[in-house]
Amino acid sequence: MATKIYIDQGHNPESPNAGAEGNGYREQDITYRVGIELAQLLRSNGNFDVRLSRPTPSTQLGSSNSSSLRARVNDANSWGADYFISIHTNASTVSSVNGTEALVYSAPSVASELAEDIVEEITDITGLRDRGVKLRPGLYVLRKTNMPAVLVEIGFISNSRDANLMANEPRLFAQGIYNGILDFLSLS
Repeated sequence: MATKIYIDQGHNPESPNAGAEGNGYREQDITYRVGIELAQLLRSNGNFDVRLSRPTPSTQLGSSNSSSLRARVNDANSWGADYFISIHTNASTVSSVNGTEALVYSAPSVASELAEDIVEEITDITGLRDRGVKLRPGLYVLRKTNMPAVLVEIGFISNSRDANLMANEPRLFAQGIYNGILDFLSLS
């Protein structure tokens, strides 16, 4: 039986629920590309079924921030995903802040273990700083999913090094997430 991975590429191509911007890049474009690359890696494995929240660059979910988040969660829940991975870029008013982190509903938990593996693998492959796993029980996509959910902040769009790496090497981040999933499921 294939493991069902729901890949949520954070944010919409346009408002409502557009993402952060920094260093000439848009979060929603980076998360879209990383998600597509991750889906290709998972599909080539044979152990996974994959669903994307944004299968095309123009896919727009919901008519408000809340309905956009609800559409993603409802899609994953009704599909019966085993794991929910939401891909985002972080932002800070301080441009030197950098690195990769993941957010989960609670810890210790299945989600926090998966998150630790993903962050470790992304930082190994990209050289970005490991900012660890943090609790964010208030986030809708972590609170309302019926399966373990991880929100990965792959890097800071407000940091020029992180932003350039995310924009120009989306495959590295996809590979890091993929390797983390394999580690977690003992498939590597």
